[in-house]
Amino acid sequence: MTNRIRIGNQTAFSAAESLAPLEFAVAQGFDSFEWFSDKKYYDDGTSRGWGFSDMGPDERARIARIGKEHDILYTVHVPWQANPLHEEGLPLLMESVDFAKDIGADLINLHLYTEHGPDIFLKRLAPVITYAMERDVRIAIENTPETSPGDFRDFFARLAKSEFKDAAVGMCLDIGHANLYENTHNDFIRFIDELGPDVPIIHAHVHENFGDADRHLPLFTGPARENDSGIRAFTERMEHRNYKGVMVLEVWPQPPELLTEAEQRLRAMLDEKTDQRQSKEKKKPSDLLMKEIDSNEKHLARLQDLVALSTMA
Repeated sequence: MTNRIRIGNQTAFSAAESLAPLEFAVAQGFDSFEWFSDKKYYDDGTSRGWGFSDMGPDERARIARIGKEHDILYTVHVPWQANPLHEEGLPLLMESVDFAKDIGADLINLHLYTEHGPDIFLKRLAPVITYAMERDVRIAIENTPETSPGDFRDFFARLAKSEFKDAAVGMCLDIGHANLYENTHNDFIRFIDELGPDVPIIHAHVHENFGDADRHLPLFTGPARENDSGIRAFTERMEHRNYKGVMVLEVWPQPPELLTEAEQRLRAMLDEKTDQRQSKEKKKPSDLLMKEIDSNEKHLARLQDLVALSTMA
């Protein structure tokens, strides 16, 4: 868990070298990084990307040291196949928790699957929640272009009434996916607002699209290139929620320096919101003092009037 908002990037099968995104994060001074086991295998026998099996104990220990030395908070995106509703998904989820523990990651992230309803999803996820709790790893559940704010309200309402009501389980808000959901199409801010206050957002994926496809454009290269009001509204909503999680720039663009520009602009917006909140908090004590002084002055005036009246009598 983090006491501030951290911004970073993610591994990508499209990277020429599997560790290039991490090396870039270290070089740019990013303070978070997400590992996504999404290795791709091709018919000619070649492969691209990275998977859990590529890292033995020594390499995992080295990665953990890099995180500590550079103050990078790691998170883990589970493989696409890690669906708790499928028998083969559970071992992958457990493996994700183990990898997170080995490298010192704070959280694993998986998608919400709604085809059998929230009760069945929670039942199937239960052993993973228990396993993660025992290893001090949090779980974030991400919206896809097919899942609605109502789906998340329903799931977290069930969670709140279950034996896991105090577990470290929250939502991963993916603003690109929210922008594609049919009822909030091109209006991801409405998606956030419809979640309501009872859905705890503990993780975020931040990327853009034009409402046409899940393009994973870097921030400020999509609609926000011409008008950044949506991203500003997003930072306002997260500030209002007192969000202290990671914001993952879930893309590996060319050139990668687009990530640096996105991180700097997003950080500036977040810092602006923090400064505004702190400024308001500093004003509050003086405002209360002035009200108290004004009240005391009025009380004193009434006493003086009473004294004057008694003297006249």
